[in-house]
Amino acid sequence: MKFMKLGSKPDALQADGKSIRYISSELATDIVITVGEVKFHLHKFPLLSKSNRLQKLLSKVNEENLDEIQLDGFPGGAKAFEICAKFCYGMTVTLNAYNVVAARCAAEYLEMTEDIDRGNLIFKIEVFLTSSIFRSWKDSIIVLQTTKSLLPWSEDLKIVGRCIDSIASKTSVDPSNITWSYTYNRKLSELDKIVEDKLTPQEKPVPNDWWVEDICELDIDLYKRVMITVKSKGRMDGVVIGEALKIYAVRWLPDSVDALVSDAHARRNKSLVETIVCLLPYDNGMGCSCSFLLKLLKVAILVEADESLREQLMKSISLKLHEASVKDLLIPARFPQITKYDVDLVQDILKLYMINIKGSCDKEVDDKKDKANDESILGRRPSLNVGKLIDGYLTEIAHDPNLSLSSFVDLSHSIPGFARPNHDGLYRAIDIYLKEHPGLTKAERKKICGLMDVKKLTVDASAHAAQNERLPLRVVVQVLYFEQIRAAANARAVSNSPRHSSIVNGDGECEKTGGGSCQPLNNQMCHLKIRDEEFHKNGKLNKKSSKNSRSGMQLLPSRSRRIFDKLWIVGKGQGENRSSETSGSSNSPTSVVPGDTKSSGSSLRHRRHSIS
Repeated sequence: MKFMKLGSKPDALQADGKSIRYISSELATDIVITVGEVKFHLHKFPLLSKSNRLQKLLSKVNEENLDEIQLDGFPGGAKAFEICAKFCYGMTVTLNAYNVVAARCAAEYLEMTEDIDRGNLIFKIEVFLTSSIFRSWKDSIIVLQTTKSLLPWSEDLKIVGRCIDSIASKTSVDPSNITWSYTYNRKLSELDKIVEDKLTPQEKPVPNDWWVEDICELDIDLYKRVMITVKSKGRMDGVVIGEALKIYAVRWLPDSVDALVSDAHARRNKSLVETIVCLLPYDNGMGCSCSFLLKLLKVAILVEADESLREQLMKSISLKLHEASVKDLLIPARFPQITKYDVDLVQDILKLYMINIKGSCDKEVDDKKDKANDESILGRRPSLNVGKLIDGYLTEIAHDPNLSLSSFVDLSHSIPGFARPNHDGLYRAIDIYLKEHPGLTKAERKKICGLMDVKKLTVDASAHAAQNERLPLRVVVQVLYFEQIRAAANARAVSNSPRHSSIVNGDGECEKTGGGSCQPLNNQMCHLKIRDEEFHKNGKLNKKSSKNSRSGMQLLPSRSRRIFDKLWIVGKGQGENRSSETSGSSNSPTSVVPGDTKSSGSSLRHRRHSIS
């Protein structure tokens, strides 16, 4: 810390209790100056030689035959006046970052200018401020902190403005040129820590955000002015600005919800949040993480921040929604909402996100026509992340017994098809909702299950769905039917190419995928193919071997077997000669085993086919 000593005489100002100060001298004092609750017993001559204001006041006192002066509204109080009084007597005075502003304001009040005496107190303090204080990083911050209690004097003397400009200028200095000390208590990444441990203190690189912790000690009003000045210089990256805002919010916002909304701090916290939102980087908050923005939104809702600022936050969040986590979206609902989490808020953010991607897609349609397919997939990766995010969010809120079906359905519909290539997450959310809401009607169960496309379920999800008694019968039949199609398609693919598998979509077309990921299924299908060849070779299996073969092919619960029994009997009753697309061996839920069917003249009741 910088300091400056003034005067050379020993300190003769003595104290008599808390409210009396006097000069220890053989010469009796002849004037009493009252500052606040403290009385100073001093001599007129030293004061008159330095202070123009005291000259005027003493002249008035002499006319009225008084021996006491009252200094009302004295900036800095008794301590600041004591510095000025000692300077007038030539006693040793030490100025530093903590008292220099008070001394400067007191000297201005007393009019201790060059017109009265050359080298007066105002001049000396200004030299100290310019040559030392404003050149020091930490001293500038300390001085700025002391200016608040000395308003409006410190503002009128432009000390506040000069401190802010000094601080902002230093934040813009190239980190490689930083030579002064600063506070940096944040944890480094493991890689950075390893690199730093190998370097000497002189070799350690200065991070770009070296300054953000030191200015966190400033009051919100001063902090706002510093950050506005930093941003106005245009040399600070938005990511660093975002980091600074995050550190300040963590420093001053309480973790407890009760402390956040308490009467004692609610107003201050509201002002803090609104200020931070106003200070977000110019790129609509893109310099801040989505997690931080969502936490800000939670606090803004709790402290009832201005509606326009909340909307601004939501727009910034929508631009980075693909970076969010499910935990970030779990914002508690406020009265009069009856749900646990604010689903409507997430719905509004998602709508803003869809508007954003629609605009960007329309703008880039022509550019993407000539690009490779993998580039198109990379361009859609944020949307894929949002699709997974919303499915995860649906899974969390599905546990809420107060969540309405319409809210669940509307939120699920907000995601476009291309953002949800896999429906496993959606199926999981639907299953939980059905479990937590057992009172749903048949129509409601059908409606929520209609959100799911069974063709987009993985093998594991399909296996689970086939045994899920909470699903409507129609959905289970669809799952089993398309599993048969997938199994048949994989069997054909194995026979044609050992390195590739094909999965049939709803229209009967096949989409090629890597064979390695389906290798376990391919092995099963090869096993089934061998059994099928043996079956054709022998012509007809006995009852026992037929039963063992079928049990090896289908590991389905009794409910699923009953479904196939009924489905197959109905299918056969409608006609024996349908094409393979409607009831043939390749596309039907099960295949007709030769030898089990009887002549066309037999009664339907005597025809029974089962995969059990």
